[in-house]
Amino acid sequence: MSSRIEQIIDEIEEYIDGCKYQPLSNSKIIVNKEEIDELLRELRMKTPDEIKRYQKIISNKEAILNDAREKAEALINEATIHTNELINEHEIMQQAYAQANEVVTLATKQAQEILDNATIEANNVRQAAMQYTDDILANLENIIGHSIATASGHYDAMIKSLNNCNDIVKANRAELNPVEDLAEEDLSDISNSKSNASLDIM
Repeated sequence: MSSRIEQIIDEIEEYIDGCKYQPLSNSKIIVNKEEIDELLRELRMKTPDEIKRYQKIISNKEAILNDAREKAEALINEATIHTNELINEHEIMQQAYAQANEVVTLATKQAQEILDNATIEANNVRQAAMQYTDDILANLENIIGHSIATASGHYDAMIKSLNNCNDIVKANRAELNPVEDLAEEDLSDISNSKSNASLDIM
């Protein structure tokens, strides 16, 4: 079952794939700022929870090892009790010693195998959780980088378009007034308009 953060990443990718390209461009797209901001906001909210969940998985390593130690100790205790029972029987004293040694050796071997397997399992869980978290953060980094590049392209294109419009306006005014120069106040108004347009885009 996929996590919510994976679902959000899929939604962002589907949204980007569904965006229309800018006119005369096959690489730049037009995005709805509110929609992409909402997806990114939810992604930022969910990411800490996902990381905590995998940190909890990593912390379970100690629980796995403790459980293995308890099982190992139980085996050794059982072997010790069995050994004592055999030793107390005088008629089979020698046989009891031999069986006791075998039981203790076997129990020690089994306990070591449990500890080894538990350590391997805990390390695998930790490594898988860290890799999964790193993959999620890598996808998030790519999406943010793509969003930054797209927003920068939109801003540059808008400034260029405003400059072209401004040049056309100047040319038209010059044709209407071929002799007189534009007044200083008019030039100031045009500059203020360009500044306001830049602020609106940002």
